[in-house]
Amino acid sequence: MVISGVPRPASGFPSPADDYGEGRIDLNRELIPSPLSTFFMRVRGHAMRNEGIFDGDLLVIDRSLNPRIGCVVVAVFEGRFIVRRLCAQPNRPHALQLETSDGACAPIALNDGQHVGAELWGVVIHAVHHLKMQAGERKVP
Repeated sequence: MVISGVPRPASGFPSPADDYGEGRIDLNRELIPSPLSTFFMRVRGHAMRNEGIFDGDLLVIDRSLNPRIGCVVVAVFEGRFIVRRLCAQPNRPHALQLETSDGACAPIALNDGQHVGAELWGVVIHAVHHLKMQAGERKVP
């Protein structure tokens, strides 16, 4: 998708001459650095709302990236996709777990030595959501 003539926001009074100075913005180039390994998923649930990821948001996921501690990832757990933050387990810096941002669910171990908990699927690189709120829609906590 290409958007042409997008004005640049300014903190003061913008000059009318600056409205179209940026030119064209190619959202494919901006949001999808690796097209062959990029996937989109729609979020269902509120577990990551403190990260700014809300029910109904569109996630852009890159499967070519190596997940690092602190990344928001998509994983497969018990046969379904989940979105969580990748963290080190307390007192076990080489053991990893997945955590929600709201703390409502217990952390999920990736591999605790006895059984495999979840499998990493990809790294979330963008979350797209609408800012216009309708009556009864989500509110930032």
